[in-house]
Amino acid sequence: MLEALVKQSVPLPASSKMLILGGGFSGQRVAALARKLGVQVICSRRDLTKVGADVIFNTNPEILPPLEALENVTHLLSCIPPSETGTDPVLTALLPQLKEMPLQWAGYLSTTGVYGDCQGEWVSEVSSPNPQQPRSQRRFACESAWLSSGLPVQIIRLPGIYGPGRSALESITSGKCTPIHKPGQIFSRIHIDDIAGATFHLIHLAAKGKKPRIVNVADNYPSTNIEVLYYAASLLGVTLPPVEAFAVAEKRMSPMALSFWQENRKVSNKMLCEEMGYSLLHPDYHSGLQDCLQAMGN
Repeated sequence: MLEALVKQSVPLPASSKMLILGGGFSGQRVAALARKLGVQVICSRRDLTKVGADVIFNTNPEILPPLEALENVTHLLSCIPPSETGTDPVLTALLPQLKEMPLQWAGYLSTTGVYGDCQGEWVSEVSSPNPQQPRSQRRFACESAWLSSGLPVQIIRLPGIYGPGRSALESITSGKCTPIHKPGQIFSRIHIDDIAGATFHLIHLAAKGKKPRIVNVADNYPSTNIEVLYYAASLLGVTLPPVEAFAVAEKRMSPMALSFWQENRKVSNKMLCEEMGYSLLHPDYHSGLQDCLQAMGN
């Protein structure tokens, strides 16, 4: 829950101002933590009627945040995905303005999909990227653009994201969940609270001069789809449908869903947790799903 995250997080200096571009699932959680810690936050969304929207940033049609919202920004987090052509919407539209900001830190949320298929082996920040899915290729192109932008950028690579309202619990209660077995298939994941917590942790370390260019943010326990679903079902006290072989299930999968099953890797968090000292609030899916269940009950 957010309260536990606030307790283990350290506020930014009083003069800080955070701009979050793209206030979706991840951006909203970072914004919520920042506000609880007393940080001034400006959060963009495509539509002012959406939850948490302070300003509009929408490149189609081109609606940019007002200049006054961009003044005195010390910390920036971009959660906005690449365009269909692989360019970064933020850098394309706002780079001159970003360079005028007194930025101390800029974060870009990317994906561990840039490592490509590793046949179930471990990957870390020193692993060579080999993006195979078009969306991952676009992400890697945007990572490169951010790193060469001249801004004080740190790339945060994320695996599968889950949290309250978007977890295996909702998948089961929707009645559309079937356990799928594909031999050797492993997925890494991260709870939304640890994205927010790790972001603040990285900001504070960067201020002390410890700032690797790329950091993986993942939990301790890559696992199978079936393990997660069976544990979620046990929390809900329900019985899952029979397990289905991947060879059968893939015939009805969307191209997007199928693409996730075409890659297999385990994401190491040793840099984040051992070298940089971040303590995961939810080190595995057991803790994470218990949190989601509590939120569902509330």
